[in-house]
Amino acid sequence: MSNIEPSHQSSFSIHGIGVSSGIAIGQAHLVSNALLEVVHYQLPPHLINEEVTRFDNAILTVKKDLEVIRSSLSKNAPAELAAFISTHLSMLADKSLSEVPKEIIRKEHCNAEWAIKQQMDDIVDQFEAIEDEYLRERKHDVVQVVERVIKVLLGHPRQAPNLTKEKQQQENAIILVAHDISPADAIQFKQHHFAAFITDVGGVTSHTAILARSLNIPSIVALQRARDLINDGELIIVDGSLGVVIVNPSKEILAEYKLRQDQWSLEQQKLKRIKSTKAVTMDGTTIDLYANIEVPEDVEAVKASGATGIGLYRTEFLFMNKREMPDEEEQFQAYKQVAEAMHGLPVTIRTLDLGADKQMNPDSVSDCANPALGLRAVRLCLSEPQIFHTQLRALLRASHYGNIKILIPMLSTLSELRQTKLLLERAKISLSKQNVPFNESIALGGMIEVPAAAINAEAFAKELDFLSIGTNDLIQYTLAIDRTDDAVAHLYNPLHPSVLKLISMTIKAGAKLGKSVAVCGEMAGDAKLTKLLIGMGLRQLSMHPSNLLSVKQQILHSQTAKLISNARKVLNHTDLEKIEPLVAKFNLQ
Repeated sequence: MSNIEPSHQSSFSIHGIGVSSGIAIGQAHLVSNALLEVVHYQLPPHLINEEVTRFDNAILTVKKDLEVIRSSLSKNAPAELAAFISTHLSMLADKSLSEVPKEIIRKEHCNAEWAIKQQMDDIVDQFEAIEDEYLRERKHDVVQVVERVIKVLLGHPRQAPNLTKEKQQQENAIILVAHDISPADAIQFKQHHFAAFITDVGGVTSHTAILARSLNIPSIVALQRARDLINDGELIIVDGSLGVVIVNPSKEILAEYKLRQDQWSLEQQKLKRIKSTKAVTMDGTTIDLYANIEVPEDVEAVKASGATGIGLYRTEFLFMNKREMPDEEEQFQAYKQVAEAMHGLPVTIRTLDLGADKQMNPDSVSDCANPALGLRAVRLCLSEPQIFHTQLRALLRASHYGNIKILIPMLSTLSELRQTKLLLERAKISLSKQNVPFNESIALGGMIEVPAAAINAEAFAKELDFLSIGTNDLIQYTLAIDRTDDAVAHLYNPLHPSVLKLISMTIKAGAKLGKSVAVCGEMAGDAKLTKLLIGMGLRQLSMHPSNLLSVKQQILHSQTAKLISNARKVLNHTDLEKIEPLVAKFNLQ
């Protein structure tokens, strides 16, 4: 990147949510945001039919574009990419987008761009009323589809950046800056080798974030106004680890980040040397390092990381990209694919962790002041026993082909657990009657992510085969902090003494009853917390594959006896301001 020079313009930084680590330095390429360019104007009566035709042609053009992209997908492309395209095509076929805007054009005598944008706003409002966070974020799919249609109506280019031959050779110095990046656009970007991408919107569970991880380039979302503040061609630095974008860096900052970039690359190369090394402390304590996955294709990244199993397979990603629930066969094939690919290593599959599904039961969608406290996870499954029954049958069938374990999310009462066990038995009986093979002694675990479950962990451990701590929600519920709310995000802290006490209680409950306990939330993948968690008694950690080697490195340089002593000192403190420096000090030992 020697050809990149700092600008003489003033430097500033923007903060967002880092969803893929690393450092990138390059020129900004602004991706069009057609929604901001829509204006409203009236049409005379004699031009209305012509405007309706123009709208129909735009819908048809976008359909053809998406079908071309879908047909050009390589055989080894992640399955979720094709699912995203199918979702967008389904939305285009829905009358709410293909017909209602034409009624608005005829009724209000307005332009097509304005009509479809008004309809989009109404649909997005309906999505906002959905309780579950995952489904609520699907409103971005609607926005992305509408933006593609508006781009056509406005005459904007619809493909990935049209780079000159010279620029194609320097793609690794180009950073995409967008209000949002749709999955369809991201597929086209995969044909290139851009340095990074940043967006104004999105969250850690958005499609954009999922694709960022699959592209394996530094990425930041939720920057709010990055596209407005950054000019095309400006030099920017993207620090995916810290979630910071630096625009027009000074010579000093640029030099510092080039050094950091080189150090990051060197560290990543060094870490690969320990891929096949067993995760064992210096005094002989073995730690199981597992990986979290969203889709079956993530297994390749799991193998590349050296993980010894899958500690969390989030099955909701199989559900949320569909207008209809996946049937038993489709689920069975997905679970079986992962089980077989892991060749006997443990695969812990979490049952559906979604909220009220609009397509499944439109009448069940209602406004909820706090969606995180609504009908979700096991609560939803128990309220929709047929959907739960279908998933349990699929999981049991797949257990015949590998070492599958079932994990139940968001348990808060023993009653929920016992109802779940009853439904599992019914699924087993139904398969036995059909002579369908399955693992009759399949392990059943529960997620400890509600304070009520952590406090009562011993009772849950008595009736379960294993426990898994979901720290993301446990922290949120313990500290009464909505982690999606920027105004209180700074209060979200895994080292809060109350959070640590709940984790410790759960670990002790498992140890007392001889049941394994794992952590599968973000804490597991944070190398700064590895020594503390091991000192607290954890022997299983499950994380995104990209974090596994840095966590393993901490383990290899640790002595369990010292970690236990240090953790005890941390747990004795009740003041967060004293805990944080103490943990930092212990990490240096």
